[in-house]
Amino acid sequence: MSLARRAFLASSQSKLVLLAQRRAASSSSHSHHEDHHQEDSTVYPPETFGSSFWRNVVLASLGTAALFKYAPYADDSVYLTRWIAMYTAPRDYWLSLNAKHTAQQTVVSEDNLLVNDAQRPVVHRFTYPQAMDQASSFLNGVGLSSDLSDVVPKTDV
Repeated sequence: MSLARRAFLASSQSKLVLLAQRRAASSSSHSHHEDHHQEDSTVYPPETFGSSFWRNVVLASLGTAALFKYAPYADDSVYLTRWIAMYTAPRDYWLSLNAKHTAQQTVVSEDNLLVNDAQRPVVHRFTYPQAMDQASSFLNGVGLSSDLSDVVPKTDV
């Protein structure tokens, strides 16, 4: 087989494959099954405003409107409210108790500030306090010596 013939056959076979692939991709495989679809045989009730759901919505609306119309006003005390008010302390008692607590907290906060801001007095502590006794009493110029007999060095930390 010649080289030209073999190249021609190879190219014609690839064209057939490409043509078949294009044709399969462009056509619908379901086109011949359209007659076999099954329809939904379920019978649904008609959707109207006469159903039980809408009847319940209307009854709930009327009940809510009647509740607001015939409910007692906000200034009328209900029995439970009056009973609770009978066993609770009056407003003035709570105001005086809160004022007393505020005054006590002021005193406590001032004491806390006093304690928290306190500092130890500044004291110069010598690491070697014996050095004060080792000074020579001779060869001191006039006014350079000081009397250290009353000085007591602090050695504690």
